[in-house]
Amino acid sequence: MKKTIAATTLLATAAAGATVLVATPAHADVERRGTCAGATYELNVDRERGGYDVDADLENAKAFSTWKVAIRHNGNLAVTRTIKADDEGELDLDTFRKNTAGKDTFKLTVTPVGGSACSLKVTAA
Repeated sequence: MKKTIAATTLLATAAAGATVLVATPAHADVERRGTCAGATYELNVDRERGGYDVDADLENAKAFSTWKVAIRHNGNLAVTRTIKADDEGELDLDTFRKNTAGKDTFKLTVTPVGGSACSLKVTAA
């Protein structure tokens, strides 16, 4: 009897685990990277919860330098901030955007104060 219960429990647990794996949604992760004024900037777009987690990162900038960072979604300004890099020359800006019909296009523009703008684009299907 104990063997039957243990086997049934094990089978039910394995079946539940398989169901969870099958039910897990796929993520459409897209990443682009560039350089600007000696810093590396990156745009990550991850499909989450019916939309996109959009993350802009900047690394290797001059410590405490000031940057204007803007993210556009399908041409519309989603978020813009003027941010100071930390003591390691890093900064980031995150936003969540709802999925729209068709392809979604995201554009990141980073501009060091007193310098030229740099940008890159990501398209997610």
